[in-house]
Amino acid sequence: MCGIFGIVSSDIDRQQLEVSTDTLSHRGPDDAGFFADRNVGFGQRRLSIIDLEGGHQPIFNEDGKKCIIFNGEIYNFVELRDQLLRKGHRFATRSDTETILHGYEEWGESCVEHLRGMFAFAIWDSKDKALFLARDRLGIKPMFYGEHNENFYFGSEMKAILADAEFPREINEAAITCYFTLSYIPAPLTIFKGIRKLLPGHTLTFKDGKTRIRKYWDLYFVPDKDKDESCFIERFMGLLQEAVKIRLISEVPLGAFLSGGIDSSTVVALMSLVNESPVKTFSIGFGGDVGGYLDERKYAREVAQRYFTDHREYEVLPNAEGLIEKIVNAFDEPFADDSAIPSFFVCKTARENVTVALSGLGGDEVFAGYERYLGFELARKYRKIPSFLRELVIRKTVENLPERRDGHYTINHMKRFVRSASLRPDLAYLGYISRMNSHIKTSFFSEADKFEEHFQSCENLILSYFNSDNVSDEPDSLNRAFYCDVKTYLPEDILAVTDRMSMHHALEVRVPFLDHKFMELCATIPSEMKMKWFRKKYLLKKAVKNLLPETVIRHRKQGFVGPMAQWLKNDLKHYVLETLSEKKLKKHELFNYRTIQTLLEEHFSGKEIHDTLIWSILIFQTWYEMYIEKKHSSSWLK
Repeated sequence: MCGIFGIVSSDIDRQQLEVSTDTLSHRGPDDAGFFADRNVGFGQRRLSIIDLEGGHQPIFNEDGKKCIIFNGEIYNFVELRDQLLRKGHRFATRSDTETILHGYEEWGESCVEHLRGMFAFAIWDSKDKALFLARDRLGIKPMFYGEHNENFYFGSEMKAILADAEFPREINEAAITCYFTLSYIPAPLTIFKGIRKLLPGHTLTFKDGKTRIRKYWDLYFVPDKDKDESCFIERFMGLLQEAVKIRLISEVPLGAFLSGGIDSSTVVALMSLVNESPVKTFSIGFGGDVGGYLDERKYAREVAQRYFTDHREYEVLPNAEGLIEKIVNAFDEPFADDSAIPSFFVCKTARENVTVALSGLGGDEVFAGYERYLGFELARKYRKIPSFLRELVIRKTVENLPERRDGHYTINHMKRFVRSASLRPDLAYLGYISRMNSHIKTSFFSEADKFEEHFQSCENLILSYFNSDNVSDEPDSLNRAFYCDVKTYLPEDILAVTDRMSMHHALEVRVPFLDHKFMELCATIPSEMKMKWFRKKYLLKKAVKNLLPETVIRHRKQGFVGPMAQWLKNDLKHYVLETLSEKKLKKHELFNYRTIQTLLEEHFSGKEIHDTLIWSILIFQTWYEMYIEKKHSSSWLK
């Protein structure tokens, strides 16, 4: 696992190359490597996992004409290496990195189609004067790129590009709109107009000053109605066991996150069945003045006890001092999924004991684990109720309900549901995932008319995925929601937070549920098997019933988030009021202060939970100070 940076230019500044690369030292504290000629500069920071002695990068091919820097892990590299050796290629190392390079020699751009793993890499072909970039199928590893003054930049994080003082930091207003709608910025957008994200499953070739982008993989949801539940269980459990096993290859200490939910518990169970020694597991709980209703440690302990794991826990307290700056610094752009907080601490705890950790991420998208998926099933029943009853009785009653005092989202989810369930499926999906209702949206920004078009563009991006031809023509809203999440929420929220928080602590995280072969099989499972009788993850729970305690299988999903709604009302209230004061918000005059006041008043009074939106504004304010005003000049690039 590594951090990579590069630039194609008419004249390479070696000192600037090293400065930019060193901003990624947290991603690779074990080693640094550089390559520079007249037209290209490569820099790499390495976290050594495989071939500790011989895996130094950059790596060159036999004649020195091609060069690679790589971030990630290729789990089938031994198989590919043997295949390439038989074709006459000569290897100088035992690393998976060199396997990619010889694969590029043999298969050209289609080399990515042979790789099974997570990756973001760059290859420079000095003979053709061409740069080739690639990002893995699901977007587990990031890749940013940008152009300025006829220079082409790329890197694992934007800070490496921004380390060049001449690179402009012009804010992308379309990205801001997406951020406050979704709590993250979807690819290919970033907060800066001059920087973009390479989409998952895509490659980029830069040659003669021109950029060419190619899609090499996608997921297709075509349900196989001819197979029964037992057939699918046998096939996907076999693939999942294989996906876990091949992710245990490591020359450094390895463990697993254990939240107490179905997904991480399944991964730990499968690891334990093949590991000779106890699996090292790590869990997070929540403290502060509020109750621990989101705390799943007791379920994690049950799994840990069943499989005799070497188990450790950490309790997260509601202390924002310094933490927000660390989160912003890790992303280089506003990112407001508050799961970044527990992720930060579970990665910190894990890194104190291991260098690699397996995670259960991806199980929700594959097997229908989110509340919004349940919303689609309920909506089919709800729409059968006469419209006057829905609007004049049910919706009016629900809208007037006060939020629960313990901060639980039950009432909030009901409000989102009654506002959206009567709409057509794609618009209902937008309503379920949007952080703003229509009233807030029209008054949130101080120049509302200016942002109206951006709101529409953001919605069109989401709708284009929801209505994609990659989902079979049958009216299956669940499969469309799965596909949309896999293309947006999964790579640029869930996987982004995992990558940034883990690499902040120089920890590699592997995600067996996102093995592309496993994903392709699961896309053929009919949605009615994934959610049955309003039971989320029905088929997965049935498959693992003999692996996990019944209490773990039956307990309600909590999600890897903290009690942010309560923290903002109690422990962090003073911090919120200070950071979102009228004086501070006037720095950029982006928001309508009256609307912000209303959001705070409704949240503090319990009329409606606005924690995600309030947290989004807090994060944005901190980002603005660090990256635009540069108030934290001594630390913002560390």
